[in-house]
Amino acid sequence: MSATSPAQQSERPGRIMSGEMAEQPAVLRRILDEGAPRIREIAEQIAARSPRFVLLTGRGTSDNAALYAKYLLEVRLGMPCGLTSMSTTTAYGARPDLTDVLVVTVSQSGGSPDLVASAEAAREAGAITLAVTNNADSALARASEFHIDVLAGAEKALPATKTYTAELLSLYLFVEGMAGADGSAAKVLPELAQQILDRGPEVKELAGRYRFAERMVLTSRGYGYPTAKEAALKLMETSYIPALSYSGADLLHGPLAMVDNISPVIAIVTEGKGGQALQPVLDRLKDRGADLVVIGSREQVAAASAGFALPTENVAEEVQPILEILPLQMLAYEVTIARGQDPDAPRSLAKVTETH
Repeated sequence: MSATSPAQQSERPGRIMSGEMAEQPAVLRRILDEGAPRIREIAEQIAARSPRFVLLTGRGTSDNAALYAKYLLEVRLGMPCGLTSMSTTTAYGARPDLTDVLVVTVSQSGGSPDLVASAEAAREAGAITLAVTNNADSALARASEFHIDVLAGAEKALPATKTYTAELLSLYLFVEGMAGADGSAAKVLPELAQQILDRGPEVKELAGRYRFAERMVLTSRGYGYPTAKEAALKLMETSYIPALSYSGADLLHGPLAMVDNISPVIAIVTEGKGGQALQPVLDRLKDRGADLVVIGSREQVAAASAGFALPTENVAEEVQPILEILPLQMLAYEVTIARGQDPDAPRSLAKVTETH
């Protein structure tokens, strides 16, 4: 077989997405080495102002990162949190009293007009505003009192991969800083991330199950729930498979009825309390004969029909989502390639989505 020419390599579908996925261990290391001191400084400044509660804002992938932060803030700090509805301020003109409220806006580009307008309105209403972006020169960063740069570097593929894990780690370090902790549980992540990314052939084999899938269901609980939502988004935007994501608890409240013995279900089983809470859901899925794949510990994968075992032994539950999403990003990529599509350029999508 002849070698692939540089021109052929440059035209290979998915080359940008695969390259950016491969950068993630280096991005995580950069945040830990270069970004952590600044993140801690910002966290300490905000903690000193004793915010009453937290509101989190984002769209798409960044909204899933914001949901992860909500779990962290509520569990680690005991702070009440909510996910905002931007249209209340941008469309309806509502002006709630946000005095001493921390408003965190998460955005890869920091350029969407509704995010910027929402942050500006929050600041005018007395909020402590923090932007978490991959663009320190963005309008959102300028509109907010504080800014955290997630240091992911330019991301060119339309599906966000490295910016998502960078947002998760940056938000984790921020919450740890608010708690006065050192975030040391994250130090293992770059090496473990590399171990996962090196197992591409396993994921490619797993992807064969979904080449002709007409729909998919993803479920988890606790810290893993944002992973289920993000994985569903990646599958939908790259392969166009309708992928539904549910908290395991919500799945039992009705949607379980649509699961039968040919329904593909992916369960993200975080090792810890979230995974324990998901166990009754896994039992019900097995009873229904679902085509169940587990992303989780070796023990959980062994108990299912198939899966991907994560190296999460002795890894803190709250940082496991940064590892959980990696095989699911790879799965979305491989399924898309298998279906003859280009994950770098999903139809009808733009890198910066300008909602108003």
